[in-house]
Amino acid sequence: MRTIEQLAQALASGQTTSRALIEESLARISDPQGEGARTFVKVHADQARAMADAADALRRVGRSPGPYAGIPIALKDLFDIANEPTPAGSAVLADARPAAANAPVVARMLAAGFIPMGRVNMTEFAFSGLGINPHYGTPTSPWDRGSKRIPGGSSSGTAVAVADAMAAAGLGTDTGGSCRIPAAFCGIVGYKPTARRVPIDGVLPLAPSLDSVGPLAPSVTCCATIDAILAGESPARPAAVSLSGLRLAVPENLVLDGMDDTVAAAFGRALSILSAAGARVDRVCFAEWDELPAVNAKGGFAASEAYAWHRALLAAKGAGYDPNIRVRIARGEQMSAADYIDLVAARARLIARFDASTRDYDCVVMPTVPIVAPRIEELNDQQSYNRINMLILRNTALGNFLDRCSISIPCHRAGEAPVGLMLTGETMGDARLFSIAAAMEVAFS
Repeated sequence: MRTIEQLAQALASGQTTSRALIEESLARISDPQGEGARTFVKVHADQARAMADAADALRRVGRSPGPYAGIPIALKDLFDIANEPTPAGSAVLADARPAAANAPVVARMLAAGFIPMGRVNMTEFAFSGLGINPHYGTPTSPWDRGSKRIPGGSSSGTAVAVADAMAAAGLGTDTGGSCRIPAAFCGIVGYKPTARRVPIDGVLPLAPSLDSVGPLAPSVTCCATIDAILAGESPARPAAVSLSGLRLAVPENLVLDGMDDTVAAAFGRALSILSAAGARVDRVCFAEWDELPAVNAKGGFAASEAYAWHRALLAAKGAGYDPNIRVRIARGEQMSAADYIDLVAARARLIARFDASTRDYDCVVMPTVPIVAPRIEELNDQQSYNRINMLILRNTALGNFLDRCSISIPCHRAGEAPVGLMLTGETMGDARLFSIAAAMEVAFS
């Protein structure tokens, strides 16, 4: 995988052209031995070639529209693209009314010159961390491909497209971990911003109280660049930070439960590297987290807000939903207005307490997911599906509920199963978190 900066430099120096990058991406997408058919639900080949030729023509006459003009990206299937339906990985919205305009985040990527290769697969309606899709097929994690392991979700197609170099980077959404989980399982970087920084208009919702839009990419700097563009800010390389003296909180309650040996080994090694670099690693317990199961026992924001959006569609076309997704959305029907009001109040209370608990730390560090990617065949029955799904979502969902920024970076050795290390920063502390993540990325390399 080449980083966005490497591709930008190659384009600027004339070492390659945008058309060449697009053709490389299209070749990987169409490779019958690859995952393209399960990763992309729609390929914009003609548009991508035309945009590439335009970018190359402008560069030849010294009028490049920007350093990232001509770099291929992938767009998760829930972003509005003008004049196309927005199916969100479903069959029931495949023939929906076309979007009138691009989602603001799509418009910002286009304005920066990035070229969308097409719409990529996802968990139907973004309501699972596994990445399984019965309608369009399930792209497999790049690790141990012969065993057909899940890619993680819900931004499954985005992660596989990046890992397999079908795109240089991509956009995902993260309501409970949907950027960070597939990044961890596919060996790349995934970012969840402080949600309010990036607009979610024109993005088919799961739970607007928790939804965020973030990048998946080969490096921390790639994610920082795209995050800035999505937020309407000027991209800049994360400022250098020294690991020496950083105070890192490693929680001992909840997030290490059920951790497998592979993840435990990679996580322990990562902490040893950080300690050797001078970081102070404190083992802590956050009492607030012990209250979360009871607070979300009736389905939380995801079930209640998803049901509010889907109830008419469920009544009309419920039989066309993935049964595993339909049953999760339907839980929201049982929540009362009083339940929802209590949930809002509990969230505000727990955010305030967690803010106080972490004020002396630079970030909270934990495994992104406590297990390596399981085989798709292990999740064929609903009981296994639900059990593994909740385990995979458990750690990442904390950042969404507590309104934090959070990033997953690879911490495994070459040749090992991909394992993500998750760093969670303060609300609106995105720039600081990128600086810390960039330093750790260098230490792990």
